[in-house]
Amino acid sequence: VAHVADLARLSLTADELDAFTLQLADVLDHAADFDALDLSDLEPTAHPLPLVNVFRADVEGPTSDRDEVLAAAPSVEEAQFRVPPVLGEVS
Repeated sequence: VAHVADLARLSLTADELDAFTLQLADVLDHAADFDALDLSDLEPTAHPLPLVNVFRADVEGPTSDRDEVLAAAPSVEEAQFRVPPVLGEVS
């Protein structure tokens, strides 16, 4: 649980870590119930329903004027949208 929290960049208190560890143990116990089922007659599947891709033609459509769109943006730099950093401080 601590490793997964680190991967998700979550800071957990000791109490939260204990609580989530117990919850994960409960989930894994329920998942172990499947071991008791006889599934030998079932065909393996990745999804319970049949899936079909629906494709459309790749056709060029109307677009907005670039200068008009950039003029409406809160911040522009070198003809591109400027957005705040999301992965840390900019050096």
